[in-house]
Amino acid sequence: MADFPSGVWRYPTEIRFGVGEIDKLADACGDAGIRRPLIVTDAGLVRNSMITGARDDLQDSGMAAEVFSRVRGNPIGANVLEGAEMFRDGDFDGVIGFGGGSALDVAKAIAMAAHQERPLFELHVRSGGPAAIDGSKIAPIIAVPTTAGTGSETGRASLITEEEVHEKRIFLHAKMMPTIVIEDPQLTVGLPANLTAWTGIDALAHCFEGFCSPELHPFSDGVALEGMRLIKEFLPRAVEDGRDLEARGMMLAAASMGSTAFQKGLGAIHSLSHPVGARFDTHHGLTNGVFFPYVIAHNRDVIADKCARISAYLGLKKSGVDGVMEWILDLRKAFDIPHTAKELGVDPDRVDEIAAAAEKDPSTGSNPKPMTASDMATVMRNALEGTLD
Repeated sequence: MADFPSGVWRYPTEIRFGVGEIDKLADACGDAGIRRPLIVTDAGLVRNSMITGARDDLQDSGMAAEVFSRVRGNPIGANVLEGAEMFRDGDFDGVIGFGGGSALDVAKAIAMAAHQERPLFELHVRSGGPAAIDGSKIAPIIAVPTTAGTGSETGRASLITEEEVHEKRIFLHAKMMPTIVIEDPQLTVGLPANLTAWTGIDALAHCFEGFCSPELHPFSDGVALEGMRLIKEFLPRAVEDGRDLEARGMMLAAASMGSTAFQKGLGAIHSLSHPVGARFDTHHGLTNGVFFPYVIAHNRDVIADKCARISAYLGLKKSGVDGVMEWILDLRKAFDIPHTAKELGVDPDRVDEIAAAAEKDPSTGSNPKPMTASDMATVMRNALEGTLD
């Protein structure tokens, strides 16, 4: 029995799901032990009534709530450092991440970094890692997602670009998991169709790569399969009619399921998307959508069994890898996702640079088969040329 696999399984946090749940934000703060919350959101959302309304409701409840909104679409270290300074100066005792994955990632990073003794970029997983982070100094976090994609609300990690080297860094600690998540479908109704599609593809990539990871995690496998089923059924509806609250709600659930599923790990879709996003400031979900079929093609020989299970569970027209590939290509076409990386603005002359960074990405270790920088370069060139052979 010495060769029998083993693992450590942790599952997510309390999720308060339903239309109108945002109206109970003050109650959630009280339950999380937060009395002075800093709301972290992005520049595009800060003037939205959902943010001003949440702040006003908290203040009316006697809480000294303020808003930090200097968050980029691909967040950088400066966003975290500025937010951490505001957190300390305002003597806040908790963070509310309110928005898409970028805002949630910055919120978690602020809660983690504000009172650490070591500099921010000595704490990511390729540097000091979780052992370098003092968990007792991480402030409680409430997450309020307004997109259905990254699933950052049910994850222990935060993805922040280190500006000087143009690399996305992962910060990870168990106490970075939000204490309470509020998922209110009403908050996603205003998301444009293209962003609904791109974030939904991100959630799908999480479920797919989590399921295909070779790590042993039966819990995640079940969550990943059902997450993919929800996305197959409800993402087209959410894109077609943004006011469809059932579709919006089920996509919020699917996004949280994707983050839960990739506790097993991710793969080369994300390994390539991370350095491309850091260098060319591309939307993460859109970038995943571009690389999705090329990574399937590269991994084809080792994911046949997994794809057979996916195609059977989802009732795809074809079975196995061919069925999954056809489904992904059809989704991309329906959502106007580019077929090549050139259409994203990726410079072909930087293939080797991107491939080297992708090999080092933490997601690479859980790809279904080992990948070198040379393998990553091959997939990159295929994606640039549109070659799926």
